[in-house]
Amino acid sequence: MKINTLTTRILAGLIAGLALGASLPGLHLAAQAQIVAAADAIGGVWLDGLRMTIIPLVFSLLIVGVGQLAGTVRAGGFAGKVLLAFGVLLLISTTVAVIATLALLQVWPAPAAAAQALRTAAYGAAKAIPASPPFTEWLRSFVPANVVKAATDGNMAALVTFGLIFGIAATGLDAARREVLFRFFDSVQATMMRIVGWVLWLGPFGVFFLAFVVGAKTGFGAVGVLGHYIVVVSIMCLLAGVLGLLMALFGGRLPPGPLARALIPVTAMAISTQSSLASLPVMLEATEEVGVPERVRGLVLPMAVALFRITSPAGNIAVALYVAHVYGVALDPAHIAAGIVVAVLVSLAAVGVASSVTFFTTLVPISMAMGLPLDLLPLLIAVETFPDFSRTIGNVWGDVGVTSWAARWTKGEAKAEVAPATA
Repeated sequence: MKINTLTTRILAGLIAGLALGASLPGLHLAAQAQIVAAADAIGGVWLDGLRMTIIPLVFSLLIVGVGQLAGTVRAGGFAGKVLLAFGVLLLISTTVAVIATLALLQVWPAPAAAAQALRTAAYGAAKAIPASPPFTEWLRSFVPANVVKAATDGNMAALVTFGLIFGIAATGLDAARREVLFRFFDSVQATMMRIVGWVLWLGPFGVFFLAFVVGAKTGFGAVGVLGHYIVVVSIMCLLAGVLGLLMALFGGRLPPGPLARALIPVTAMAISTQSSLASLPVMLEATEEVGVPERVRGLVLPMAVALFRITSPAGNIAVALYVAHVYGVALDPAHIAAGIVVAVLVSLAAVGVASSVTFFTTLVPISMAMGLPLDLLPLLIAVETFPDFSRTIGNVWGDVGVTSWAARWTKGEAKAEVAPATA
């Protein structure tokens, strides 16, 4: 694990805040209540600074992402087929993660006392999710009659739908208008990311104050919940990676022995670097070892590293379900379905976003779509450096798996190309 990174500094802020907060009651200070209230207010201001960027950032990311995807599809039929496979596999892995997370939390729930303390101590009160509306009303909620009102109300599912439609419509404009429009939204997302970077630079201090409040009200009870959270989310990320490998075994019809041997250096590189991009050269060698043609691995693997982060929607939906679990919120199928759709779309849109920013960029829209409070997320990003190992491992497994599967689609073409050369 790298020492001087944003996530490790935020982790240090979390540890220091919990420790000092837990020690506060033993000091018997007369101004204890005022100290906790001041820390609560400062942490809340920092959290609101993150919230204010989310809607313009996600909307502009969606539009720019749609433009990039449209350009890839126009590049050729095989690239479009790969993109379609990415989308289908992301939906499948996210749905599986929902089922697996709910089942795991049922048989192995978070420590009850610590979860209750977190519910009491978290900044802001968790609001009960309203009952699921009738199907027709729920379906209509995805198309905003008033986009401004949807943004004001935080109706993220409707905003994502509108952003998707807006981006698709923009791809049909003439080249000059299309370029101006996409340049504008690219500038908006770049500006929002700069603001997010400023706010996250203060992350160690913001998390310190939020953790201080939690420590003062719960002691070290939150540590048990955070440890439980790390294990649950890590399992879901690895599970998503295994689903990608199943594509290699069954879709690509690779024997398990050679695949396992080829994955050893890939997994080692993922653990040591925590970067799919840094693991790309090793993945190219691994796919060559299992027989993937050069023209397939040379196209699919770079696309997969950029777009196909199989653990992103799966791991993020697990985080959202864990937040609901801690708050004691019973999610209905409509809110879960909205979370799945938003998780996949936001994952595809957040291409090129730094990992330290991705957590909030992706988790906040999912939480808003599912009607969940956001107040626990700063504490969770502080320990994200631990599940990030599993995220990277799952991503590289999925990249190798989908590339091996894609090689099967070109076998007929390869035979046709070889025949004239051997005649």
